[in-house]
Amino acid sequence: MLDLIRVGLLLLGLVFVATGLLPWAEAVGSLTEIGPLLIFLVAIILLAELTKEAQVFDAIAARMAVLGGGNYAALFFLCTAFASFVTIFLNLDTTAVLLTPVMLALAPRARIAALPLAMTTIWLANTASLLLPVSNLTNLLGIRKIGLDAQEFAARMWAPQIAAIAVTMAFLWAFYWRRGERRDLRYTPPILEPVADRALFAAASAGCLLFIALLLFKAHVAVAATAAAAIVLAAFLLRARERLTWSLVPWQLLIFVTGLFLVVPTLSNHGLSALMTWMIGGDGDPYRAAAVGAGLSNLINNLPAYQAVQLVIPAADRDLLLALLVGTNVGPVVTPWASLATLLWFESCRRHGVKVPMRRFLLTGAGLAVVGLLVTVWTLVTFG
Repeated sequence: MLDLIRVGLLLLGLVFVATGLLPWAEAVGSLTEIGPLLIFLVAIILLAELTKEAQVFDAIAARMAVLGGGNYAALFFLCTAFASFVTIFLNLDTTAVLLTPVMLALAPRARIAALPLAMTTIWLANTASLLLPVSNLTNLLGIRKIGLDAQEFAARMWAPQIAAIAVTMAFLWAFYWRRGERRDLRYTPPILEPVADRALFAAASAGCLLFIALLLFKAHVAVAATAAAAIVLAAFLLRARERLTWSLVPWQLLIFVTGLFLVVPTLSNHGLSALMTWMIGGDGDPYRAAAVGAGLSNLINNLPAYQAVQLVIPAADRDLLLALLVGTNVGPVVTPWASLATLLWFESCRRHGVKVPMRRFLLTGAGLAVVGLLVTVWTLVTFG
């Protein structure tokens, strides 16, 4: 079903171009704008997939469980730190798609309840995606209009990011991790197993570290991701060529983003912009902008929600654009379709036989969205 939606969105966009509803020059300009974004997407997903294949995530997760020593509170802080780090530096989809299976595979080995681990990955995949442009596609969609480089963006968003993670941790502990929810007093630390190929493990680790270093030195995200992915890809070509398949390329995501950049501008030209302008109002209220972003994200998905609203916010109104990012990053934790990461996470849980109580997911997600938005926007206004 999800693949049909992606293909349908692209076909609809092509129909808009063919019929003139979206002028050809505007369509070319829109697709030219996302060229570097698409390069980044391919490179970062390839880097993350090969890093997982090299057992880097598995090794870190197992060592976290050992380091926790059977204490759930210690494991909680280690897991939230790990999920936040992966989201911030390797994108929220990496956390949802690649880290979730690793954590769920760890659960039976250490006799750990699976649902707390699963909820940690998906909530922090969304709420920990504020700090860097690479953390979320919405950030990459808006960074050029906002007019900040990676370090300047982080300087504005570090305090809101800490606030969002802190609120998420409070909700995770209260509703999924405390003893009354997980049932067990302690867990059994797993037995560490050696990695299958130390050379691949070292190359993948080096690639991830290089990506982070290049970001710190203000390299373009597409350049940084491509350079890092090239190192890991070369290692796999030399040592495990048979594991390189075309399925590693995120075709579905590329189709979705391309279709999005054809459909949303068309709708904006034919009435959507007027509706978005009315919804966010004319008083520049950051709380309202964030609430609109969060509401639309849970209604239609955060990527089209951000793209539709940001078109009617002037580039000079940087604070309002950042507040909108808070809404579309922290807010999409209520409905299963609110973000692409959540959709993929539900599929991963289904494959691993993890039952997600839908009523509980919706209610706790709604609470996190409301409290998280209020606290994070307040922090942005006060310290950002």
